[in-house]
Amino acid sequence: MKPEPKNTNLAAVIDLSKLNDASARNQLREAVGGTLTNTHFVAPKVVASLLRLSDCAVMFLAALSSALRYPGFVSRVDGMVFLSIAVFAATIWPIMLGAFNLYRLESLIMPAKSMFRILVAWTMLFAILVAGLFLLKETENISRIWLITWAFAGFAIFLTYRFFVAAILRRLNMNGQFNRRAVIVGGGEPAAKVISNLQSHEEAGISLVGYFDDRDDHRSLAEAHGVHKLGSIDDLIDFSRATRIDCIIITLPVTAEDRLLQILNRLWVLPVDIRLSAYGQKIRYRPRAYSYIGNLPCLDMFDRPLGEWGPLLKAAMDKIIASLAVIVFSPVLAAVALAVKLDSKGPVLFKQKRFGFNNELIEIYKFRSMRIDAADVDATKLVTKDDPRVTRVGRFIRRTSLDELPQFFNVLKGDLSLVGPRPHATKAKAADSLYENVVDGYFARHKVKPGITGWAQINGWRGETDTAEKIERRVEHDLYYIENWSLTFDLYIMARTPLALLNSDNAY
Repeated sequence: MKPEPKNTNLAAVIDLSKLNDASARNQLREAVGGTLTNTHFVAPKVVASLLRLSDCAVMFLAALSSALRYPGFVSRVDGMVFLSIAVFAATIWPIMLGAFNLYRLESLIMPAKSMFRILVAWTMLFAILVAGLFLLKETENISRIWLITWAFAGFAIFLTYRFFVAAILRRLNMNGQFNRRAVIVGGGEPAAKVISNLQSHEEAGISLVGYFDDRDDHRSLAEAHGVHKLGSIDDLIDFSRATRIDCIIITLPVTAEDRLLQILNRLWVLPVDIRLSAYGQKIRYRPRAYSYIGNLPCLDMFDRPLGEWGPLLKAAMDKIIASLAVIVFSPVLAAVALAVKLDSKGPVLFKQKRFGFNNELIEIYKFRSMRIDAADVDATKLVTKDDPRVTRVGRFIRRTSLDELPQFFNVLKGDLSLVGPRPHATKAKAADSLYENVVDGYFARHKVKPGITGWAQINGWRGETDTAEKIERRVEHDLYYIENWSLTFDLYIMARTPLALLNSDNAY
């Protein structure tokens, strides 16, 4: 683990409050050494688990391919015996690789350095197979030529596959997808000790981007062990919106309760892991109270939503169901598009900038439901009952939510999820005040991707937000969803959505 290059005090380089601007983002990319990236952190545990499954498949396919290349195999070998051997080998092969630490990220990325251990594991596997066949008196029912062919050809197949996978993983690792990008909050000696600890343990899987501290350079040095101070804690919030940060490590003492609460109240809206370093703390807790980054003991303050597997599983479900929905609803999409076109002049689709994951601006697609001369791109005035700006077809498709069907294409693009907090327009208001000014911690609902439907919508909190209570209840439901997410919860919300659409009291 090494600190990322070219760090500097970003507050002196760029106005971090304007990081939604493309030129400002380019300046930030330069300031942090070209590390601004849209890639997401992928936990090495997830990679290892997926490769265990693929190793099972490769082992079985190696056995099958060796069998099919052997003349007369089908007529001479008992199919059940072959199947039993191949399934047994495919099952225990990942176990053996794990026993030799061959699922550690270093071994996966550089298989040449692990060649001897792979060979030993492969040899032991076939020794076990031969011993088992001998003890079960099945040697006469299996072809020795096939077994030898499988042993040698299969090893070549497996190595080819592992080197191919390694090339892919190295490419991804160059973008930092398997290392958590972390920043330190706090300065002085405590921060310096934490930085030194993390730098001395590369297995921690952390790339230190820099640290943030509200104190001036006289009380908090501009650099510690090659890691630079990037700005204040307010700068950190804008910085995390513009570049990928996976973990925030706070180095303040546990006893500084008031200061900790102030910091946490500002940072909890970010979609990152927030850890309080217990390194050097005099207060000691039970061992299981700590989590560890390398060998740095930490207390967990906030966890990034969805966990390690959640983003992958949720994205897979989104893509599959959205693809099927586009196919199933294609006649409806065509009919609504024709109706919109015939009803009034203007484009069929209405595109609007809204807040997405981590406050990123995304463009949402809807069927146009308002007159083109009355379009309100920023939603500065919410649609009300009998709003004259809405067309005849528009009233129907808004009431039935058919206007939102094009958002399945947003899901396929990756901007939206099927289920999540509904994306709001940038100037949307409740009781004549912007949403973020009405609800404390409003932006915490952006810790996950927004969705086509959500927990708030199926509980009646959809449509017009003419009072503060309506947006408060909506955000309350959104935060409950984020804290309690699971795939079954998503499926439950999707199953209830058609029934919720029947209640169109607030849909104008």
